[in-house]
Amino acid sequence: MIRIASGKILALILALAVGLVFTTFSGENPLHVLQILARSAFGSPYDFGMTLSFAVPLVFVGLSVATAFQSGLFNIGAEGQLNIAAITAVIFGVCFPGLPFPLAPLGAALAAMTAGAAWAGIAGWIRAKRGGHEVIVTIMLNFIAAAICSWLTLNPLKNTSSQYPETLELASAYRFSFWSFFQGAPVGPMLGVAAFALGVMGIMFFRTRLGFVLRSVGQNETACEFSGINPARIKITAMMWAGALAGMVGVAEVLGNAGKYRLEFSPGYGFLGIAVALLGGNHPIGILFSALLFGALHKGASDLDLETERVTREVSDIFQALIILFVSAQFQISWREPLLKLPARWGGRSRSGDLRQCESTAPSRMRRGGRKRA
Repeated sequence: MIRIASGKILALILALAVGLVFTTFSGENPLHVLQILARSAFGSPYDFGMTLSFAVPLVFVGLSVATAFQSGLFNIGAEGQLNIAAITAVIFGVCFPGLPFPLAPLGAALAAMTAGAAWAGIAGWIRAKRGGHEVIVTIMLNFIAAAICSWLTLNPLKNTSSQYPETLELASAYRFSFWSFFQGAPVGPMLGVAAFALGVMGIMFFRTRLGFVLRSVGQNETACEFSGINPARIKITAMMWAGALAGMVGVAEVLGNAGKYRLEFSPGYGFLGIAVALLGGNHPIGILFSALLFGALHKGASDLDLETERVTREVSDIFQALIILFVSAQFQISWREPLLKLPARWGGRSRSGDLRQCESTAPSRMRRGGRKRA
């Protein structure tokens, strides 16, 4: 586990270093760019709040991808699941406009999570019962979800008083208020929900029977069948959990940020969450730090347009792409072996070289000793 973590940290450092080299080629001081990124992401309560507002959806999607991965599935359909959940929250709010707080947001959140779970469950059922690969199925479901949400937004739920493609705005009882500490940044109760989800999923993965069964099915499905476990049911359950977690992104958007559904409100959360889960090793703690990193890059790059002449905010996409590239290359590098090889390069003898020499000479000594005893 330590070796894997060290490899990912090294890959992250290399990715950031290569990204800063690109800024050098453009004519900017890389240290100045790094300073702008850090100050823009963490320089004030508002800046930190904006970083958190982008990190919260990535936490939910990262947990969604990790949950499916525990059972051996690759959920690439979080983008469709969060859109279905968001439009379902709007439908609930339009159908029940008179519900008081907190029943209104609670009912909308449960409806959204149920819709996300059902949408992901379709892919889980096809994978478990019909053998269709979940990657292909979830990709196709993303397009279907986009078409459904577009039709609902532009027809029965259309906001006729707006020129933008968006739905009707929900009643104030459905809206979450933001915390004043972050000076206007859209950070509210969903931050606490994300932290709660991290804790619950961490306990579920590693401290419950369900988590053990999920990991068992993901590692050896045949052995689980002989143990009396139904892998098909577990895979469907895992995908439904994943869809419910992805649906929380839609809840955060409709009940928190906008109060309505807007077409293409997601800047690719469903796909960035895959990188978050990959960088975090599909572990809740790793997902937390990974989501914060991507949130900091997204918010920090927003000031590059104003404070630099040749570097724009698109540099955050370069950093994210490099991180994905380097981490996916699986830099499983031991910190100990390169250090042990240094004395040999300087003309000395290293411990690893001594060990290899002992291993190569030991059999010959044993053979010689055996002939003498004979």
